Amino acid sequence: MEFYHTYNRGTEKRKIFLENSDYLRGVHDFYEFNDVKAVINVNRRFDGSSTAINKNRLREKIINLVTWCLMPNHYHIFSYPVVDNGLPKFHQKFGGGYTWFFNIKYNRSGVLFQGRYKKVQVTNDTQALQLICYIHSNPLELWKPNWKEKGLTDSEIKDALNFLEKEYRWSSHLDYLGIRNFPSLIDTDFISRFFKSPKEYKEFFINWLRFYTKNIEVVQKLILE
Repeated sequence: MEFYHTYNRGTEKRKIFLENSDYLRGVHDFYEFNDVKAVINVNRRFDGSSTAINKNRLREKIINLVTWCLMPNHYHIFSYPVVDNGLPKFHQKFGGGYTWFFNIKYNRSGVLFQGRYKKVQVTNDTQALQLICYIHSNPLELWKPNWKEKGLTDSEIKDALNFLEKEYRWSSHLDYLGIRNFPSLIDTDFISRFFKSPKEYKEFFINWLRFYTKNIEVVQKLILE
């Protein structure tokens, strides 16, 4: 198996998720487009109350998601393909489908994403652990911009954890913590390879935040922004 960090953002760095229903659509599309077969309910619209994921449909996945995060103008995925050319197939389906939804909803036309997705291969467990924490920490930029420059005090780490647990659900972080959010998106068997329990993950994540300035040396090789 080959593991990759993939990333794409809005053209001209524009926002691609403007409200909760857009994030819900993104979550829905991560699930529905991760299928070798054509998606039947691509035209479905959302009222913001449900992702409307069809769990009963038999699926043949293109990739296995390990970690993910949706941000206002970009998204991150840590995954591994399970079919030939899985990554380009998935990103093409997701990019095309979500763009169709966004353009119809906001009465616009043209491309939404900034060209082809970017990718970097993850080659060992150390990189994988760093990447999981990096992706899950992305939303902290919305809580405290430029926090990475000075790092976080213990008090700030407590506030950061509260933000991620109480105010931001658009990533796999909650599911890693054992808080059911969108568990059907991720490969939980793979997670158990690194963390025996949600408590162990939380402790690792806290230490990663505490020593971020030291961890960044490994992270830099995996960052695509």
